[in-house]
Parts: sequence; C-alpha cells; structure tokens
Amino acid sequence: MRGFEPERVERAASARRFSRAGVAIRNGLIAVAFAAGQAIASGAASAQTLLRDAEIEGWLREKSDPILEVAGIEPERIDILLVGDPTLNAFAGGRIMGFHTGLFTTAETPNEIEAVIAHEVAHISGGHTARSDSVAAAATAPMLLSLVLAAGAVAAGAPQAGIGLLGLGQTIGIANYLKYSRSQESGADQAGITFLEQLGKSGKGAIDLWSRMSNSQIIRGQKINPYLVTHPLPLDREEALRARVEASPLYNVVDPPEEIYRLRMIQAKIYGFLQETHLTLRQYPESDTSDPARYARAVAYYRAADITSAQKEIDALIEQYPDVPYFHELKGQMLFEFGRIEESISPHRTSVELAPGEALFRVNLGRSLLGREDKESAKLAIEELRRAILIEPDNSFAWFELSRAYGLIGEIPMAHLATAESKYHSGRIGEAAQFAQRALTALPPGSPEARRAQDVLAAARAKAQDRRRR
Repeated sequence: MRGFEPERVERAASARRFSRAGVAIRNGLIAVAFAAGQAIASGAASAQTLLRDAEIEGWLREKSDPILEVAGIEPERIDILLVGDPTLNAFAGGRIMGFHTGLFTTAETPNEIEAVIAHEVAHISGGHTARSDSVAAAATAPMLLSLVLAAGAVAAGAPQAGIGLLGLGQTIGIANYLKYSRSQESGADQAGITFLEQLGKSGKGAIDLWSRMSNSQIIRGQKINPYLVTHPLPLDREEALRARVEASPLYNVVDPPEEIYRLRMIQAKIYGFLQETHLTLRQYPESDTSDPARYARAVAYYRAADITSAQKEIDALIEQYPDVPYFHELKGQMLFEFGRIEESISPHRTSVELAPGEALFRVNLGRSLLGREDKESAKLAIEELRRAILIEPDNSFAWFELSRAYGLIGEIPMAHLATAESKYHSGRIGEAAQFAQRALTALPPGSPEARRAQDVLAAARAKAQDRRRR
C-alpha cells in the first residue's frame, strides 16, 4: 500500500474474484478503485477504494468462514472486500461481502466485528439482494402512475394539482421500499445472532456496537426520521436484540486476549496507512513501546519518508517476533519503495517462506527480483509470479509483472499473453483481445499457451458483445 496511493482500475462489481481486479501490489495495504455500477446491496457508493492486505484479509477469513458455513454457504464462493473508508459500514450481496476500514477502527472487540459479519452473511443467506431488486421495481409503479396523472392534471390546466400528485407518488414508492429495507435489516440482525450462537459466540458485540452508535447520535444531537432511512435506528436495533442476547447463556463469552491483540495490531496498521502521520504519532507516541504502537509508527514514519525511524521500529518487532510474516513483508515494502532493491529481496523472501500460500507475498518478491533488471533474476521472478497466479488466477497485477519478466528475458509472445491476461482481469477487454491476438500469431499452434490465448480472446469478445447488448 505505498502510502495508500490508489491505482485506479474499472471493474464490474459482479466479477468473480472482484477484490483482486487490477491490483497494484505494494502490499501492506494496497488500494484499487472500482466501479460498482449499481450500489451493492446496502447502497455502497458507485466508486469506492478497495484495499488489499494479506494480514487483514486473513483475519477476516478466519472470522467469516465459520459463520458462512453455519449459514449453509460455501466460504470459497464468497469474495471479501476491504474498503478504504473511515465510516462504520459493511455491505453484502450475491457473492460479495465488503467491510469498511472504519468498522475495524470503531470496534473495541473482535466480537463486534463478528456481529457485523454475521449480519452480512444473513443478507446473503436470505437472498436479500434479489428480493430488494423486485421490491425496488414494485416501488416504481406508484411513481410512474403519479407521473401520468400529474401530466394529465397539468394538461387540464391544474399545474399545482399535478405537482401534488407527482410528489404523492414518489412519497408512497420510497416509503414502501424503505419499509421493506428496514424489515430486511431487522431480520438480518436476528439471523446474525443465531449464527453466532451456533458457533458458541456471544451476541453482545452487536449490542455494544449499536449502543455506541446510538450514543454518538445523541451526542451529536442528530434527529433522524425513522421512516426515511433504509436501516432501523441504532437504538431500535439495540433494544430489539437486547432481551434475546442478555438471556443467552453465551452472553458473557469474551474474546481471548490474543484475539484482542490481533485486532489492536490491525487497527494500528490501518491508522498508520490511512491517517495523517502527525495524528498517528500523537496517538502512538514514542513513549508507548507496545507492539501496536511500534507497528503504527513504523508505517507512519515510512509514509513520512523517514526510512531510518521506520526501519528501527519494524526491526524491533522482527527481533521480538521473527516468525510473523507481515513484519518482514512491511520491511521489504519499505526498502523497495525507497529504491533499496537488493535489501528488499531478503525480507520479501522470508515472508514467502513463512507464508507460502500468500499470493501477495510472492508477487512482492517477484517484483523485487525484477528490480535487479537482469535475466537470471527475471527467471526467478517468473517462478514466483506463476506460483502467485496459481493461488490468485485473476490477480491482474501479478500478470502485469509476469509480462515484464517475460519481456526482460526476450520471450515476447509470452509477454503478450501475460499482458492479455492482465488487461482482461482489470476489465480492459478491448486491449485484452488485442494482446491475445498478438500472442496467437507467434505462439506454437496447438500449444497450451496458444490455447490459453484463444480462451482469452474468446472470453474478451464474448464480454464485449454482452456489453454492447446491454
């Protein structure tokens, strides 16, 4: 995540492995913009900033997978997105769940985040996205009728009556949709508590979170019309769940200290990358020698271009916890971004050795090896990048780096093929077809690579035709 400078890439929200589209790997946290088309499920904005981070993604998976399983959903069918936004929010729909960074920085315990995850899983298991679409379509009927009646009234010489009819139709349509949306949210709250209890977890996190949100509204003096919102008010949600949650024998089940620690480390990392440096250093002063404070300062100093101080903080963590791959990963990122290519290879290689199943770590190592700009290193980079792609076949940045590596050793047809894959997975269909065609003209006919180029070309053409039809 180089200081959270986003790489802008357009990608349809419904694409499989959406969270990996067009990612510019500078791990730690990595930003990539996406176009969501229609708002996803809960009204997520049409343009958001996605982040990639192996540590946070892994933690979310650990929390989400058991909940998905008790809900009868195969975890591997669901893509989990991390959205760079300081607001406390999450959304779900189809095969996607998304969580704002503000959820992590607001939550005081992992159980609070689990409550939100369980709520979003309930939306997916309940098929709420599809049902919302039909309800939204039904809500347009009174709007359209009012439009016809209003036009008739205006034509008859009664413009004021026409305006009134138009407003009435809109009010009825919107009210019907919002009522249904609030009903869905209440149902997802209850189902989410059921999922947590099936896993032996407390629902107290949901109560604590809604209580804190309702207190915040009171402090700010917000007056909200409960009939003009998509979600029930936090106080109403809290009260609707309180009796059930407090009566549960699981109510006093608490998160173990090691899970609290992991959340604090994630919070520190998010603050370091997304918050202004001076605020992070004020929040985590030098007098604070805790692990989260060192983590936050390492990132903050790195973002402030103070590589000496940043390296001092991350080295202290590595010395104490040599088997934590994320610390080595961050050190490698720091060194690479400051042009210390040779020094960055060792920590990146260590992160891969400690977590060989992390595609992002292998891409980072491949990128550092490519920084040497010699053929032998490029061949090593190709090995790492191909392994990364086996784990994440649609990681467009991994394909891009692979194309560079092939170009460096003079294998131009393979470079064209890798570029075609990169363009395809980042949503640039026309360019994908062009590079796939270039690869086909030079690859041996009938070879696996030629067949892959044909597949990319066919898929790109089919997607382009589908876009034209729509």
